[in-house]
Amino acid sequence: MKKVFTLLIFLISNFSVSQDQTTDLDEVVVLSSKLDLPFSKNFRTVNIISSEDIKNSPVTNVSDLLQEITGIDVRRRGVGGVQGDLYIRGGGFDQTLLLVDGMKMDDAQTGHHTLNMILPLYLIERVEIIKGPAARIFGQNAFNGAINIVTKDLEGEKRTVHMKLNELSYGSFEQKNISLSTKITAENIKSLISYSGNRSDGYRHNTDFKRNNYFVKTSFNTNKSPVNIIASFNENKFGANGFYASPSATEQYEETQASLLGVTTTISSEKLSITPRLYWRRGQDEYIYIRDNPSVYRNLHKTNKVSAELSGSYFSKSGITGFGMDLSTVNISSNNLGEHKRTTVNLFADHTFQLFDEKLFISPGIALSYFSDMSFHSFPGIDLGYNVSSDFKIYSNIGKTYRIPTYTDLYYSDRTTVGNENLNPESATSTELGLKYNSSNFKFSAALFNRSAKNIIDYVKSSENDLWKAENIGSLTTKGYEFDISYSFKSSYDLSNVNSISIGYTNIRDNNYVTDINFSKYSLNSLKHHLISKLNLKYTKNINHSIVYKYSERSDKSNYSVLDSKIMYKKGLYIYINNILDEIYSETNLVPMPGRSFLVGFNVGID
Repeated sequence: MKKVFTLLIFLISNFSVSQDQTTDLDEVVVLSSKLDLPFSKNFRTVNIISSEDIKNSPVTNVSDLLQEITGIDVRRRGVGGVQGDLYIRGGGFDQTLLLVDGMKMDDAQTGHHTLNMILPLYLIERVEIIKGPAARIFGQNAFNGAINIVTKDLEGEKRTVHMKLNELSYGSFEQKNISLSTKITAENIKSLISYSGNRSDGYRHNTDFKRNNYFVKTSFNTNKSPVNIIASFNENKFGANGFYASPSATEQYEETQASLLGVTTTISSEKLSITPRLYWRRGQDEYIYIRDNPSVYRNLHKTNKVSAELSGSYFSKSGITGFGMDLSTVNISSNNLGEHKRTTVNLFADHTFQLFDEKLFISPGIALSYFSDMSFHSFPGIDLGYNVSSDFKIYSNIGKTYRIPTYTDLYYSDRTTVGNENLNPESATSTELGLKYNSSNFKFSAALFNRSAKNIIDYVKSSENDLWKAENIGSLTTKGYEFDISYSFKSSYDLSNVNSISIGYTNIRDNNYVTDINFSKYSLNSLKHHLISKLNLKYTKNINHSIVYKYSERSDKSNYSVLDSKIMYKKGLYIYINNILDEIYSETNLVPMPGRSFLVGFNVGID
């Protein structure tokens, strides 16, 4: 760790610092509430990864990208973002909600599929990360927070066709990646059509993968109130050596599919904005215990979710009122879990009072949720914020949050594991106190957080010979703090080149965890210490270099350091070098991560 910081200091010392007007996202409307509030008036812990950040990061997929944010723990299995579990500020992998353009990608089968609806990086305009309680905003499964992936806007001149080879790359483990897209712009319609394919022979036995993504985004009536249609299909086939069962289960294999079809529009007037949304999400998961002999053990699960949503904002002298509802139906067909159907209704309302010349903000709100198999639940909360100055603000929030059991929790059964139909939903009360300082070239944020959870679900057993059984095992209190610092500066020899450095740190403590169990399958192993340091340098107008250092120490005392780098020439040719230090480590289930590896590629636009 000391060597890495010495390297960073040396690199920075070659540059003189000067003021710079950098582009920020203060006026971007983020989905951290049901109100149309810009980022500058948001009083929650929100991280935004812009398209420029994505372009400069030494990553090739969303899973790796999210790992560069403090408090985010993506426990990956292998390379290429093939499979990973998503955590925010500790907790469990079922407790984080993923959205695409505001559409919820929760999977009723299992939280292992949260990241299945992953889009290629070039399709992403920004990523919004909302930490803390989010149930009153998004409903169930936003237990510890939510992540919203915003796709690219359809911009362009009238009557044009633009084709692009977004990526063509080759790297270690016979990685081969190709991405193609076409933009079509006509009089009153715009479309983006994309294909992305990823292949690898694997970094060890039975870790090969093949992944395909097909994506279409079309906007009609672009001159008035655009109607946006999104269609996406992800297919992933991969060897799963030790991914789920014990490390000795070396021949596991899995195929997943994730489909999305959504229609959204926004109708606005001077005081009222209404956004209706209709979407269908399909998931399919085929798991085979022995790849070459499916007859030994095979599961096939198919889930379908149809959801209709309506949200709105009303502007008045007393402030801004947010309101809405969503209705969804989920069904599953599985050779293991059976046939089940669930209907969910959510009602929500928020109001933001803007007092003392918009210095003080008070936002109370509540969500009411009905589940056809889990009855009613209510989730109130309140956000407070105060603008000390145009650059400096303090904020606090408190809220109830919850997660209903997945169908795997309720009904799964095999020779070693059994579900529990009598499980209760997990619930928690979360509080947060934070501050933000944003100037043209310097940004700082810090937050203290506390989460008191009840009815935590885990798979436990009394003796080694018993079956693993899903149980509400008890309570858990999670406390922690985090901070982020970033600074932009210019090169001494070329003032047009903007460089940046950032450091972030998260500390998490899990207390009062139930101790009267002998064996726990998903025992908590949060990132007790999580440090992220980033350095972005522009040597010349055409050469950009980014370095990312990550230090992680878990509750079980295991720790590791990972150093990644990317050099890009003319925004086209690039080389990634991952795990430069050749660290030996695992992130989950004792699955070893790859050592030092590389990826070389380029992108070219073709008109």
